[in-house]
Amino acid sequence: MLRKEELPECPVAITVGLIGSKWKLLILRNLRLRPWRFNELQRSLEGISQKVLTDSLRSMEADGIVTRTVYAEVPPRVEYSLSELGETMRPILDSMEQWGKDYKKRFDTI
Repeated sequence: MLRKEELPECPVAITVGLIGSKWKLLILRNLRLRPWRFNELQRSLEGISQKVLTDSLRSMEADGIVTRTVYAEVPPRVEYSLSELGETMRPILDSMEQWGKDYKKRFDTI
């Protein structure tokens, strides 16, 4: 997590820095539905490598956007979900989804 002095001046740049990668956005898209296990996420994100998924989840956890819950079971079970801070991104993700649907509809009339 960056210190306040390290954050860009522009609020949009801050947001893009936190969630601007293709994979982070798709991970967040899934996590807004429910908690996911690592392997479930990897299977649902065609083309993502284990390293990129691990790095993305760790980064978002360090930034306070994602929560990692470890259950004391054998074998151990780990789930990822949106944190309280991550939940505040829900309207942004919902708006992106709606915009994408609206954009796609433009091609239905051509």
